[in-house]
Amino acid sequence: MIKSYNKKKLICGIDEAGRGALAGPVTISAVILPKSYHNEMIKDSKRLSKKKRLELFNEIVNVAIDFSIVNIDVQIIDEINILESTFLGMNQCINELKIIPDIYLIDGNKFKSEKKINYRCVVGGDNIYQSIAAASIL
Repeated sequence: MIKSYNKKKLICGIDEAGRGALAGPVTISAVILPKSYHNEMIKDSKRLSKKKRLELFNEIVNVAIDFSIVNIDVQIIDEINILESTFLGMNQCINELKIIPDIYLIDGNKFKSEKKINYRCVVGGDNIYQSIAAASIL
């Protein structure tokens, strides 16, 4: 079962999509959900039907305290590589948020932050924490 990281803290989940694609942009999203919010249907987007993803997308953007979505184009990926492009997109998402959370939960095993923030990388985080799973849906 997907869980909340900490109901007393404001959490931002961050995830990317398209990183495995041979050609195409990488999309990164960040979402801050209300502390008390929980929806059992929110899970890793790869485990949802297209219809269910769309329903949950609409719910997430309506209940979210804040969210951001960034696309990094193929030209940038070719120029700086996919990993650096993912870090770039994650940092852009963080910078676009109007609210500063207590912690950022990032799906994956590493992150290179442009500024001093409190973050934790979680391998397979979109299967563990609701905030990361919600970001995977956006």
